[in-house]
Amino acid sequence: MQKNKIINIPNILAFIRLLLAPLMFMLLVNQDATIFEGIHPSWLNYAAAFIFVVASATDFFDGYIARTFNQITTMGKILDPLADKMLTLAGFLGLMMLGSASAWAIYLIITRELFITGLRVSAVSEGIDISASWMGKVKTVVQMIAIGFLLMHWQGGELLLWIAVALTLYSGYEYVRDFFKKVKM
Repeated sequence: MQKNKIINIPNILAFIRLLLAPLMFMLLVNQDATIFEGIHPSWLNYAAAFIFVVASATDFFDGYIARTFNQITTMGKILDPLADKMLTLAGFLGLMMLGSASAWAIYLIITRELFITGLRVSAVSEGIDISASWMGKVKTVVQMIAIGFLLMHWQGGELLLWIAVALTLYSGYEYVRDFFKKVKM
């Protein structure tokens, strides 16, 4: 693992994802802004969906490049999950505000994300490493697919959202279980 080199391609890609998340959110929640006057809301949704797909692709490539070319850094271990959460939460909150996603589903996802982030901070303070699990990665992919379907108003988007909720809660359970296995009581 590279410890000193903060600026590398994977970290730049994660940073780009951090910048794209609020841009996508702005397109979703400010569709009645004067800057968008005369533009049909569906085009703003398409633009948001395009930004989301580009941002999601950076998630794949930053991890692939980091592992393949041994560019894993401490900064990347922090930046990557933060960028993932900002992107998915921007999508989910924007969709909820548009009435395109269940408020309960979004509440459950956000609550789990905040709880697990707190748990991971606590683990770090105890010197415990709780890295992303395989299920956590699957959860993120399913969340991203659900957001894409909901943005495009494709059939099955709501079902995918609830599958994402189930995977989100289950992976949260795995983090809690692993934390208590590793913590010294």
